[in-house]
Amino acid sequence: MNLRRLLSPLLLMVMIALVMLWAMWAGLIRLGWALPSLLPGVVANHGPLMISGVIGTLIALERAVALSALRKSRFLWMYAAPLLSGAGGVLLTLLPSGILPKVLILAGSLGLVAMCAVMFYRHQAVYTAVMGIGALGWAVGNFLWLAGWPVYAVVHIWAAFLILTIVSERLELGRIIRLSHQIQHLFVGAVGLFTAGVLLTTISLNLGVRLVGLGEIALAVWLLRYDIARFTVQRQGLPRFIAVCLLAGYVWLGMGGAIGLIFGDVRAGVQYDALLHALFLGFVISMIFGHAPIIIPALTGKPVVFRPTAYLYLLLLHASLVLRIGSELAGFMASRQWGGVLNVTAILIFMGSTAWGFLASPKTVFPNSIYDAFTDK
Repeated sequence: MNLRRLLSPLLLMVMIALVMLWAMWAGLIRLGWALPSLLPGVVANHGPLMISGVIGTLIALERAVALSALRKSRFLWMYAAPLLSGAGGVLLTLLPSGILPKVLILAGSLGLVAMCAVMFYRHQAVYTAVMGIGALGWAVGNFLWLAGWPVYAVVHIWAAFLILTIVSERLELGRIIRLSHQIQHLFVGAVGLFTAGVLLTTISLNLGVRLVGLGEIALAVWLLRYDIARFTVQRQGLPRFIAVCLLAGYVWLGMGGAIGLIFGDVRAGVQYDALLHALFLGFVISMIFGHAPIIIPALTGKPVVFRPTAYLYLLLLHASLVLRIGSELAGFMASRQWGGVLNVTAILIFMGSTAWGFLASPKTVFPNSIYDAFTDK
């Protein structure tokens, strides 16, 4: 394999997918399934693997490709962020208690902060500022994790990274429907409430989580009321599918906020699991389901064939999440475990369907690679 293919975003995406498979395996073990752990200690890193090794790396990769294409120059450093965090994710499966994986992930998150700074410098707007705050949250959370803070104490800061990244992109698209200044002020207020809660978690986890929950509910209400998805859901094909993914995700964002508001400082157990998976599965993974047909062509230059059967794995994700979280809150442990299995099944079907749609699309070269950024070809 030549250097061009070795350094292409497609290969980084394969690495991300492998880390995701490992993280889901660890997640099933955490649910109580009698599966071999394969490597000691990796089960405890289920959350960091998914958040930083998978989703954070994917976001950093998308930013690197977009910025390097925009600048049309030799900005190899932009690709350092996904390379470092991706490598950190891989090493975290091999050295689950090591320092080096955490250092690499922290370095990758700092690279994303630098990219967001470039974006804000080029275009000073509310959405670029919110996006930068989200990236900073990823870096701060990684630093605290490296410093020895437990996952339950930093996971809300990591969640802020993903939530603020997503809502900032939705605000950017709001320019299409020309949101009024008053509506944008409501958005800023919801973000401010949420961010204040995240900061408060570093002092008082109980009060902070409750305020975070209130902020998540405010953001969910704003998105359901003002996001462009409420219009595109009336269209056909891929636009409708994306809108359904988004609107369902907003409901789960509000649900996660409600769980946090009710239970406050939960550090383990079923309420903790329900809170996190309402956000990370119901909200974030639903966003990934919807945006994959757009993100993958942007990263690889090759389209993904969309098929209406995609609604099957979307329905399975949300139905199984209802089963899982409903069982957790009601105390039904057996159905909770099966809900987790079906969560993983939905994601596996999504990964297989997306790979199939990618391979079925017309062949193309490997554009937007690190090699291209370095040689400017």
